[in-house]
This record gives sequence, structure tokens and C-alpha cells, in this order.
Amino acid sequence: MGENSSTDVYLFKKALKELRDKKGKGTELISLYIPAGRRLSDVSQYLKEELSQSSNIKSKTTKKNVQSAIEVILQRLKLLKEPLEKGVIIFAGMIPRGGPGTEKMEVYVLEPPEPVKTFIYKCDSQFYTEPLKGFIQDKDVYGVILIDRNEATLGIVRGKDIQITKKLTSGVPGKFKAGGQSARRLERLIDDAAHQFMVRVGEYANEGLLPILEEKKLRGILVGGPGNTKNEFVEKDYLHHELKKKVIDTFDLCYTEEFGIRELLDKASDLLRDMELMKEKEVVQRFFKELIKEDGGLAAYGEKEVMKYLLIGAVDVLIVTEDINMTRVTVKCNNCDYTEEINVKTDELSKFEEELKTKTCPTCEGMLYIEDTKDIIEYLSELCKESNTELRVISTDTEEGSQISKAFRGMAAILRYRLD
Repeated sequence: MGENSSTDVYLFKKALKELRDKKGKGTELISLYIPAGRRLSDVSQYLKEELSQSSNIKSKTTKKNVQSAIEVILQRLKLLKEPLEKGVIIFAGMIPRGGPGTEKMEVYVLEPPEPVKTFIYKCDSQFYTEPLKGFIQDKDVYGVILIDRNEATLGIVRGKDIQITKKLTSGVPGKFKAGGQSARRLERLIDDAAHQFMVRVGEYANEGLLPILEEKKLRGILVGGPGNTKNEFVEKDYLHHELKKKVIDTFDLCYTEEFGIRELLDKASDLLRDMELMKEKEVVQRFFKELIKEDGGLAAYGEKEVMKYLLIGAVDVLIVTEDINMTRVTVKCNNCDYTEEINVKTDELSKFEEELKTKTCPTCEGMLYIEDTKDIIEYLSELCKESNTELRVISTDTEEGSQISKAFRGMAAILRYRLD
């Protein structure tokens, strides 16, 4: 999900949670998944048939609401451009705001982060969000190299998908007994053939993995196989020097084919999971190291101080916890040019809006109103892009994440320089 994947995943998770929490009165909320490449005219035809079927619904209100939702979707389809490269997901339905009669039509059109594979049309009392979970699973890429003297398998692992990119056989003869000089000569020939084979494997690995490295999507390389060939392959210069730095570890395996990849991932699973947590721990520990320096080092914490440094581009790494629960609010005057942006706790938004009605513009005493609201992490992500700051959205599942959440209200920073 691009470089800022912790932000993308957070925002997608948030949208998913909001959709999951929406409930309809009857079975009248529609979820529509349109696969990549599907013709919109076919989908419209399908919906028109559903529209005529819905006239059989007994409850008048449910019938009216289902028909309204289908009509809204049909209107939205007219605005889409073909071909749909990744497909599209649409949710529509009447959502109650309070008691009876407070229902309001809500429509969500989502551009999926990766292609939708199957057509789904569902009518239920809540939106069908199950397939969306797959989109937020880790989509980082790992390179896999399985090698022994006889054969090699190269592959790429993305989430749960394993793709084998190349299979090679060496043609290196096995060891056999021979006497004297001819034995030494044969030994040399065998070693040379093994060397040439590893050169070939390295070339194919470089060809397949360097472009992924350049896109900054390659998280690491796992190397495995029976015997010592794998270690020799990693230690000597068969891999490009930039790829060599990405080798996480080597693993002893029984197999060198697809079954070997599964065996390898099984052995590496704890290591990979810990690596993600380790990255979070490392960045938080870097912050704490700065914090305990005599002059406070290059650490800043708390919303006010961090925002001050962020706005002047002095933050190197911004650390925010997933549970930050804040919204960036733009307040405007309806009479003059006065504008103010402030961070408000998300669960206190309605209280803030009520209080705003009692206040007047400090410039002209005009009425104040909320012009825009934005999720704080989305807002911070935009600020970070402007100043080339790294944004790390961390979970509170680790001890370190929990400390940032409790002690520093979910916001801390490692600075490029301090202000006197």
C-alpha cells in the first residue's frame, strides 16, 4: 500500500469500522462488489432486474427503502468511467439517525486498494464488509530463494499469496568415487558447475527482486534449502549487494520446491511477525533515548509541542498511536475571512459544535461555524508529506505503543533540530 502504508491501513480500517457499525431497520442495506473489467451495462441490467423483483417485498417501508437504494446505485454507476481497472465497491441504504422517521440515505463508493475478484450483491440489515478485511492484511513483498546443488526455486510472497517466478536445475553431477588425479579434476569440474549454477540463480533473483526493491516494497529475502549451498550462496557475491542487505536469515529445509516455500514460511512466521513489532519498538526506543538526554534531546511530545515542530518542518519521525481519537476541525466566520484550525477529541465533536454557537468571531463578532472536519491521522499524513517527515502509526498492543498512548496522549516526535 505504498510507502505510507501504516497510514493507509489505519484509514482503511477506520472506514471499515464505520461501515460495520451502520445498521438498517430491515434487510434494506445494499452491498455491491463489482469485479475489475466487468461491464457496467451488465451490472445496471442486473440491478434493474432486482428492482422489479423488489416489488414483491411485503413491508411497504422496506420495499420503498430497497428501491431507493437500488436507484441511487444506478445513478452512481452512470458517473463511473470504464474500464474499471480494480473494480468498485458500493454501499447504499437508509440509516436511522435516531427513532422512527430519522432515516437518511447514505452512499459510499470505495475504490479498492487491489482488484475485486468476484461479483457480490447482498441485501441485509447491515453492510457486507467481510471481503474488505483481505485488503488490509499486510501486502508487503518477501523474496524467497530455495537452493541446493541440484535445483533452485525463486518466488515472491505477498500476504497469503505465493507466486513461483522461476525453477532451475543445475545439471551438477553428484559426488562419486574415483582415484588419484582424475578425482581432483572431477571435483574441480563439479565445483565449477555448482558455481556457474549459483551465478545463474543470482542473476534471475536480481532480475526479479531489484524492481520490487526500487519500488520500496521489498521487506526482506528468505533463503532456504538442505545442506550448505544456501549459506555459500548468501555469503559470496551471487546476489546484488543491495539485495544482500535484505536477506533476513537462512533456513534448513527438506525441500526446494513449492512445498519448501510453505515449510520456509512456517519456520519464518514468528520471525516476520516479530520484525514488524521490532520496527515499532525501535522507533519508540529511539524517542525514549532522546527524551532522557539532559536537555530533552531531540524529543517532543504532547499535541501542542509536536504540532509546533511539525508546522515548521522540524520533525524527522512522527509517532502516533492508533487510538488517538482526534479530529482536525476548520472553524470559519460567516461574515469575514477569519479561519481557525483546531484538534478536537472525536467523541466531543457535538459538544464542541454546541459551544461554538455561543461564541463569536474574534475579528468581527460574526457567527462561527464548522466548515470542515478531517481525521487527525489523515491530516498529519498530509503535513508529513510536505516536510518529508516519516509518519509511524503504531498499535497499542505493544508495551511501547501503550506507553506513548498513556504518557504522551498518543503523539510523540523525534526532531531534526530543537528551537531554543
